[in-house]
Amino acid sequence: MRHPRPAVAEGICYGRTDVDLAEDAGAVAQRLRPHLPLDAPVFSSPLRRCRQLAERLSPTHRVDSRLVEIDFGAWEMQRWDDIGPAALDGWATNPLHHVPPGGESPAQLLQRVGEFHAALQAQGLTEVVLVAHAGVMKAFCGLLEDLPAEEWIRLSFAFGSATLIEDGRRVWHNAGHG
Repeated sequence: MRHPRPAVAEGICYGRTDVDLAEDAGAVAQRLRPHLPLDAPVFSSPLRRCRQLAERLSPTHRVDSRLVEIDFGAWEMQRWDDIGPAALDGWATNPLHHVPPGGESPAQLLQRVGEFHAALQAQGLTEVVLVAHAGVMKAFCGLLEDLPAEEWIRLSFAFGSATLIEDGRRVWHNAGHG
């Protein structure tokens, strides 16, 4: 599931920046709970916008740094309009491998999501709840559904929504969105 709406102005690139929530995590948890499997372990990004939701879903949630959002480096907390067309054109030309100054590429994000998934498999965990970010969710869909990069990079996830991936396909998408 994607975290609730963050307290960030529209049009700001916030990526890995640890920002507060604009929505009540408890209300979002209550709305999403009916969509979740009972007794499945809950894993969360360490960023508070995810952690606050995970805390309301499970007192025994686990935090894993591999679920943190993509690092936009020098672009963090800048208006997308101020980043500049040349920088954004470089990203559009090579969306999987472009690295913002001081940040990481979507390919690097996909690699860490793959490492997290492999760790779940090694533990024999087949049903889990992830509280994460749009970038992480895109990468998981790409990985589990074997989607080409140009397809998974364009996926969209609503704030405070859940998506079910079962047997390598999305069964439902953006459920529980308020």
